[in-house]
Amino acid sequence: MKNIQQVTDTIIRQGLLPLYFNSDKDISIEVLRALYRAGIKAVEYTHRGESALNNFKALIEVRNREMPGLIIGIGTIKNVSQAKEYLQIGADFLISPGFIHELSHFALSNSIFYSPGCMTPTEIIAAETAGIHFIKLFPGNSIGEDFLKSIKDVFPNLYFMPTGGVDTTRDNIEGWFNAGVSAVGMGSKLISKQLMADKDYVTIESQTKAVLSLIQIIKNR
Repeated sequence: MKNIQQVTDTIIRQGLLPLYFNSDKDISIEVLRALYRAGIKAVEYTHRGESALNNFKALIEVRNREMPGLIIGIGTIKNVSQAKEYLQIGADFLISPGFIHELSHFALSNSIFYSPGCMTPTEIIAAETAGIHFIKLFPGNSIGEDFLKSIKDVFPNLYFMPTGGVDTTRDNIEGWFNAGVSAVGMGSKLISKQLMADKDYVTIESQTKAVLSLIQIIKNR
């Protein structure tokens, strides 16, 4: 397991956190391979179906054999019990759709990276007070870039990552980085259900490469 700083640095350096789920184990594995070929070093698999735990176990096994340097976290975690299940089989970090105090206490007590979904200043303050430094703005498309612009100065020591509705276009990504994000979480706009259904791993790889390149251009301009 990676420590909090290692995960934080990897996600910020990458500027992108791809996230996905597929009930089919083989498709889940091939998507992970495509992301890794594209240059991804941190990825989130989401706990969204009955097969998620077994699929995640398979992803960790493949990662350990084939993908040195890849960090794999689990998302859509809602309680400590779920977190423990995934940590036991190799999860490197935890992400949840909302701020869960018990989960933050558990994660920080064990030096585990945890990023909670927050939608309001009250939730962000609660997370910051608990010791969290990496905030997932969720759902990103509902919150919007102007929200972050208006609160960013109030939270100078926090990292922000919008997730939900973040698009692959330059305008959308650049708008978020101009607002002050450290990374963007990208799910269905990058790894769509259709691409997975078509098993079009070549397109997933090429789109991911393009987004990674675009983010580096935006960050270094």
